[in-house]
Amino acid sequence: MLNWFDTQESNRFARELAHDLMSQLRTSAGKKDAKFTVKAEKALIKADGRVREFKSRERLNFYKRSKLANTFLWALKDAGCPADYATELTEWLTYRL
Repeated sequence: MLNWFDTQESNRFARELAHDLMSQLRTSAGKKDAKFTVKAEKALIKADGRVREFKSRERLNFYKRSKLANTFLWALKDAGCPADYATELTEWLTYRL
C-alpha cells in the first residue's frame, strides 16, 4: 500500500529528463526558429522513447504521474526554461504518460 505513494523513482526520472532536454535545447536556443524547431523535435523524439521505456518499467498511478509532471515542470523552470515553454513541455509529457 505504501508503494502507491513512493514517488522517488518518478521524481528522479523527471529531473533527469528535464536536465537532458535542457542540455540538448540550450545549445540551439539562440539560433533561428527553424533550427531550434528541428533540434527540439529531435530531442522530443528521443525523450518520447525514454518516457515509453520508463512507463513500461514503472507502474504509474495518478499520484505518481502528477508528481512526475510537477517535478519535471519545476526542474525545467529551475534550469532557466521560459515558463510558457516549460508548461508546453510538461503538457507534452503528461499526454505521453
